[in-house]
Amino acid sequence: MTRFELLEILPDVALSQARLYRRSAGSSSRETAVTLLADYSLRTRAWLPSAAVVALLEESAVSTANARTTLSRLARRDVLESSRAGRRTSYRLTEPAAAVLAIGGMGVVSYPAEAERWDGSWTVIAFSVPTEGETQRRALRGRLRWQGYAPLYDGLWVSPEDSPARTALSLTGLDLGAVTVFRARQVELETVTSRPPLDAWDLPNVAREFESFIRHWSPLLPRIRSGDVGGAEAVRARTQVMDVYRRFVVLDPRLPLRMMPSDWPRARAREVFTEIYDGLAAPAERHVRDVVARLGDGTSSGIGAHTIADLVSGVRRISFPGGPPPRPCQAEPATGDDAGRPPPGADPSPRR
Repeated sequence: MTRFELLEILPDVALSQARLYRRSAGSSSRETAVTLLADYSLRTRAWLPSAAVVALLEESAVSTANARTTLSRLARRDVLESSRAGRRTSYRLTEPAAAVLAIGGMGVVSYPAEAERWDGSWTVIAFSVPTEGETQRRALRGRLRWQGYAPLYDGLWVSPEDSPARTALSLTGLDLGAVTVFRARQVELETVTSRPPLDAWDLPNVAREFESFIRHWSPLLPRIRSGDVGGAEAVRARTQVMDVYRRFVVLDPRLPLRMMPSDWPRARAREVFTEIYDGLAAPAERHVRDVVARLGDGTSSGIGAHTIADLVSGVRRISFPGGPPPRPCQAEPATGDDAGRPPPGADPSPRR
């Protein structure tokens, strides 16, 4: 696989809004595994012993059998590559997957700030899909949701982001009937019933999701501040809070707070997320290192937790001719800690 999208790695991030509400309380084993690997090896693409990854997933309530099956499936889909040294198997993120996850992570943590820079125009996409193309229709809707779109009318989606070029690229490979993409401003019409683009989002439900997130995670903050959260609990909480928070980039209209209902809880949710994700980075990293060293060759080279600031600035250095597309496929090789080499004694040819 040379080019793929975040939705192929984490398909649940762009479910329909109703399904996202139902999924907000828990994550799939695939989401948990990908988040875990990205949180501690995205910068270096370090090799992690299969036994260590399985043990860490077990601490997040994923069964041993499910964990092993999940890793095998991710390898078959080229999200992971594997290497064997005797009877020991190790995994790491593939280069394309790491690039996509780095771009996706940047979008998740930076969207609140990006939303404040809205220029007042909407990107509008009108499309038709053949009646027999239900699979294509679902794929299109998933891609559009991740790009920040919501359906204002049947076949007409809107987004506040200035992203026509990225939108066009994201439609590559879909068998669509016809598509039109343009930038526009809303014109208020006093003589007819006017529906504002913001109506494309279910704001009451989105607000409830934010408030539920805040209620669920806020009680953990005093323990984090006092240093009482560590070990497996730190890793588990950090993984779960990222899995839940990243759905808001799909649910929340990417509009300035001045355009949203009063007391819109985006900022508070971001504060809670940041304090948990960054506050648990050090103890979670220590635990992952300990597990990797214990179940591997005694070392934990290349393991490192990144912060929100790291994600915003770019965990991996990625360059794309002509600008950053939404489907990145190339990234500069990681350096340091021997992260790019297979474990000692391993087959140097990656198995995918």
